[in-house]
Amino acid sequence: MIRKGTLMDIEAIMDMTKACAKHMIANGIYQWNEHYPNKGAFINDVKREELYVLEIDEKIAGTLVVSTYMDEEYIPIKWLTENENNIYIHRLGVHPKYQGKGYAQSLMDYAERYAIDNNYTSIRLDTFSQNKRNQKFYELRDYKRLGNIYFPKQSEYPFYCYEKVL
Repeated sequence: MIRKGTLMDIEAIMDMTKACAKHMIANGIYQWNEHYPNKGAFINDVKREELYVLEIDEKIAGTLVVSTYMDEEYIPIKWLTENENNIYIHRLGVHPKYQGKGYAQSLMDYAERYAIDNNYTSIRLDTFSQNKRNQKFYELRDYKRLGNIYFPKQSEYPFYCYEKVL
């Protein structure tokens, strides 16, 4: 079940994201670390009513942020659509023990339905350049790679920006 996240979910979300970070690092992907994602970001997501969680057997198994806020890092990107009516996906994660079962697809299906139902022009996101699995995931969903941005606290490597026009 996908539902809005609450402040009461934050500790379980942090446990889930730490498990994701550990799993990625074990696979040579230094995308999430002690700086990101952090508790403050999830608290802000809840306050803006943009955080969604995937619950399986009453446990937080995944997260997704569907935001209308464009981070300043995205400003230099030459997007396919105007910067007016877009949504941004952040902090998509599925606990390692639930990965490979289609839950990330379900979360993205949810976000895309939300965007279509609310007449957004496009969906924008970024993913780590060293995470080939994520790149393939988005490209198979018809997201177009447009440019690179950097998050120095996360990695020296770039993050690739993607957009899907609806």
